[in-house]
Amino acid sequence: MLPVLAVVTSIEGTTTPLSFIRTVLFPFARARLPAFLQAHADDPDVAGQVAEVRRLVPGQPELQTLLHWMDRDAKIAPLKVLQGMVWREGYGEGELAGAVYADVPPALRRWSAAGLRLYCFSHGSTEAQRLIFGHTADGDLSGLFSAFFDTRIGSKREPESFSRLAIGMGLPPAEIVYLSDVEAELDAAATAGMRTCQVVRPGNDTRPGDRHPAAADFAGVAALLRLAGGDWSEAADQTAR
Repeated sequence: MLPVLAVVTSIEGTTTPLSFIRTVLFPFARARLPAFLQAHADDPDVAGQVAEVRRLVPGQPELQTLLHWMDRDAKIAPLKVLQGMVWREGYGEGELAGAVYADVPPALRRWSAAGLRLYCFSHGSTEAQRLIFGHTADGDLSGLFSAFFDTRIGSKREPESFSRLAIGMGLPPAEIVYLSDVEAELDAAATAGMRTCQVVRPGNDTRPGDRHPAAADFAGVAALLRLAGGDWSEAADQTAR
């Protein structure tokens, strides 16, 4: 079996508590978005995203459309990009701080030191991903990642997205491990040829399935998949419940 050369992790419920996404980041963006759009109306980057909203939903006020998408937690590119811009201001002003589980920073540093390439694939924009990892209580973790990917490459529940992800990473899918709490995402990654592990964290209402190895945290992932040494050969049929 080919050695593992890279780890791709989701964020929501995997590296970061869902409560932080739902009760901190989303409300912050919703409250700040109207003033942000007004203050940055002449910014070409902001104007370009607003124009894309207008193209997608013609004849409706752009802010109304964006707030409607937020309320539905829609995975739509211009919304995600604009949310990331709002959060960037919040982090820059010290009103936000990134949240990750305590086991995540040491695991990421250990895997990186062992020579594994780290990537992130999230519903949030690539900027939002960098901000979360760049402003943690354990310091800036963003430099440990080789690249960040968002759903502009495709849905996290479609195998084709993971095939494109592997191409973007320049690696065969069989040399990549994907970590997520969502079984449907893991199914898509496995169909594309990647190895998988379901991260089932307490309090996330995530139940382990029976199609993927599972662990309660990144320390469990490392032990189950032997990631520090890059040897996954004996872990494929094991599970941690």
